[in-house]
Amino acid sequence: MITTITTFVLPKPIALQEAKAIFLSTAPKYQAVPGLLRKCYVLSEDGQTAGGVYLWQRREDAEAMYTDAWRAFVREKYQTEPQVVYFNTPVLVDNGTHEILTDD
Repeated sequence: MITTITTFVLPKPIALQEAKAIFLSTAPKYQAVPGLLRKCYVLSEDGQTAGGVYLWQRREDAEAMYTDAWRAFVREKYQTEPQVVYFNTPVLVDNGTHEILTDD
């Protein structure tokens, strides 16, 4: 499994409720993305930085998401350039299902 963390510094801070409305407007586009297991939208406490934490089945699935078109979407929606960092995720603790999952 692969975890990616995307972040982007906003041109001006936004409030949590505003961020929630924006995030809800884009959430449906992530429901059918191949290989995407989970996406958590995030907003820093000061409202200056937003982004997402994604859990992917494979790195190739993640790389297929972060295209020039995706970057253009983020630039248009948030007026800023996104940053993407990749992490290997060899073990996942899922308290919702009471499972410990591995990348095997």
